[in-house]
Amino acid sequence: MSQSTENTTESNPFTKPGFIIAAALVVALIAAAVVIFLLPKGQGNAQPAPTASSNSATASPSASAASGKSVCGLPASQETALGTAPKSKWELVGTMAVPTDPSKAGPGTVGKDGLRSCFAQSPTGALYATANIWAALFNGYAKQVYLELSADSPTRDKAVKAINDGKEVGGGSSPKLQIAGFAVHSYTPKAAVVELAFKTDDGGYGALSTSLLWEDGDWKLDMPAAGGGTVRQISELNSFIPWAGV
Repeated sequence: MSQSTENTTESNPFTKPGFIIAAALVVALIAAAVVIFLLPKGQGNAQPAPTASSNSATASPSASAASGKSVCGLPASQETALGTAPKSKWELVGTMAVPTDPSKAGPGTVGKDGLRSCFAQSPTGALYATANIWAALFNGYAKQVYLELSADSPTRDKAVKAINDGKEVGGGSSPKLQIAGFAVHSYTPKAAVVELAFKTDDGGYGALSTSLLWEDGDWKLDMPAAGGGTVRQISELNSFIPWAGV
């Protein structure tokens, strides 16, 4: 894809004022994703997949966490890995297809505003939560994600303060991305690290690694600290399990 930096910025839905996220540390992650997904195929500084040792998911699970149910009653699982793609029904959130299995993996709750939450305490539940959280962030639900689907942290506190101060944290046009694959890099009943591969409308690929924490009976986004989060351009899906809704 050949285009100038100026034209790229103008055509990029992430850079429009309505989509600017008030939490500056999350802006860095989204901005990095924009750069990666807009680079011509085969270019960019591809980074290796994140390892479990560098993420919060290395925490040891507790007995209570391992036996817990989700806030909407979805059953927990003793599984700790996901080596094959789950058979999934897909629905659209904005322009992005996301998986749904309300009785097993989630989302068990869809709010009146359309926000999807309550996922099972399982590797599949963590995967579904990751997919639905990113679809929400990319399609106008950023404010709801920060308020309802983010784990307690100083970064979340900054986002909530920005919301309370009346700053814009969502909206704008939806980027044209679709999930193409996944890798569950680490999992315990208390924390997980899930990387999603995305395909752009021009056939390029990028990947976003997301940390989740089990909090209040649901998987919550562990919002990255400064420099946190892993965004990379990829040229193929060899390190991912193919998984797509469109």
